[in-house]
Amino acid sequence: MSAPTLRPPSPAVPSRPAPAPLRPSGLTWTVLRLHRAALIVWVAALLVAGAVLAWMYVIAPDAGVAGGPCATPPVDGLPDCATVDAMTTDDIYNAGLDLVATALTYLMLPVAAWAGAALIGRELESGTAQLAWTQSVSPVRWLAAKLAVPAVLLTAGTTAAVLLHVWVRRDGNGNLLGAWYDSDIYLSIGPTAVAYALAGLALGALAGLVLRKALPAAGAAFAVTLALSYLMQALRPSLWPTTTTTGRTALDLPPDVLVLEHGVVTSDGRRVGNDLACVGSGTQAQIRACMKNSRLSDFWATVHPESHFWPLQLVESGVLLAVAGAATAAAFTLLRRRTA
Repeated sequence: MSAPTLRPPSPAVPSRPAPAPLRPSGLTWTVLRLHRAALIVWVAALLVAGAVLAWMYVIAPDAGVAGGPCATPPVDGLPDCATVDAMTTDDIYNAGLDLVATALTYLMLPVAAWAGAALIGRELESGTAQLAWTQSVSPVRWLAAKLAVPAVLLTAGTTAAVLLHVWVRRDGNGNLLGAWYDSDIYLSIGPTAVAYALAGLALGALAGLVLRKALPAAGAAFAVTLALSYLMQALRPSLWPTTTTTGRTALDLPPDVLVLEHGVVTSDGRRVGNDLACVGSGTQAQIRACMKNSRLSDFWATVHPESHFWPLQLVESGVLLAVAGAATAAAFTLLRRRTA
């Protein structure tokens, strides 16, 4: 009987380490961890806005009935006025849309205050930023991460809320939605909402670097951003060339036209603004007789039609992004000088 053959033990195969879970690392993770309270508030606000808009989409048909025509007794498909008067769906619908529109319109203000106080000012005041600079993080990388992470989150979240808001408004009753040129509506259905948020972030960061204290930086960022919004609102009609219409069309303009100026044209060709003499004179013949007696030859109006919505939005967004870029460049320049 032959002896068993002895074989050398096979070498142990080293086990591969389990792959690390995918998650942000480095400065990105640090920023998210340090400002997790603001992140939770931001996500919660987006969820609330999404829930409100989804509800507005569901009740839009009932709101259209409640805010539409009626008859007593009901005829030709019109509902009974007694039933319509008892409904409050249109009020709820308007309140919900107004709430979301106002939140998107003034989002830049809390963003600016938070950026000046918590994002930059508090860390400079407490010395946390200086401690990070003595480690492996340079001041420029520190500021870049501080701005990039919230900028991405603000852009993604605000864009999603704006698109959802536009979708809900397009499916609703036009009589309940308001005009496109109303300030809250205008700023909440286009790219200007994102541009304002980014401008507020950049201005807040600059205020935090200049003042290096949380509360003063928050107040300054809030005030500067508020002044910027009022300035842009005053300049908005002049951001794109207007359209001038004459004749009877200057009097019978549709409700989706933003009228900036109106008046009459005298017999010698002069335009007189804010004067609509003879408009309430009755019939066409009476209006013509009144114009002849008053030595008037025509009516005129300077307007922005609804087709100007996107040019106005894009120009205003470009101005705001330029402000954000200038504030960001100033912040980096100031940081380099102080940490040279």
